[in-house]
Amino acid sequence: MKNHLDRNAAAFGPVQYKTFAGALDAFLRRELPQLAGTLSRRALTQGLVEMVHQFYPETTHLRPGQILWTTVSKDEKGSYGKKISESELTSVVLDLVRPDDARDRANGKRLRDMKREAVARLFTQAYEQNGCLTNVEAAILLKISSNTVSQYIRQWETEHDALLPRRGTIHDLGPTLTHKKVIIEKLFLQGKSVEQVQRETYHSPEAIHRYIQTFRQVLLCRKKGLNNEEISFAVKISQRLVAEYQSLMDDMINENHSLEYYLNLDISEKFR
Repeated sequence: MKNHLDRNAAAFGPVQYKTFAGALDAFLRRELPQLAGTLSRRALTQGLVEMVHQFYPETTHLRPGQILWTTVSKDEKGSYGKKISESELTSVVLDLVRPDDARDRANGKRLRDMKREAVARLFTQAYEQNGCLTNVEAAILLKISSNTVSQYIRQWETEHDALLPRRGTIHDLGPTLTHKKVIIEKLFLQGKSVEQVQRETYHSPEAIHRYIQTFRQVLLCRKKGLNNEEISFAVKISQRLVAEYQSLMDDMINENHSLEYYLNLDISEKFR
């Protein structure tokens, strides 16, 4: 019986190795013999195979007008100045052209309205697939300028009273605190719950709480007359971020918001 099993293993065993993973393992063994051990090479091989499956999936089910796009994962920990080569990437399927687009144009729908809807659709679809597009990516996909994308985003967010899930807001990047201002206004001025704000801004309760706490800390330091360098040291955030919060507060004062209101407001109930 044992001899029979040994013959089967000898005959059919090599066939199991005749796969992409097997070819990759042989390549690594031949070209990179300095790699440590069989187990390490197998782990590397498996990781590379999984990446191929992720970034080059079967496209037979892609509909006309859809595109496969690689972007940063929404779960990536964003930080100012972090290189894209240090970030986790993922692939998403986006509806670049919808089946109804031709009909809408035939019925007289304006092109800029369709492009504004397309901007919102791309950001939302990417986020739903664990991705996180930037304004520049949307501009490349739609063959329009980044400034036009930003304009469409502002129009859409104003019209829908919600934020689009783009990388600048999700990973807290870029020179603007618009999303923080929206969160503050929704939570306090509009009296919405944390769950509602989370749903409308694509931010976690932890992120929302952090924005509010930092805003109040900077505001308290500002009230005491500290300069930006002193506030940066006290709150343990960068001077760049302090300046952005200061600018946000100036804007709120110009809009007749009472900053004192935010200092005296009890926010603990909202996060229970």
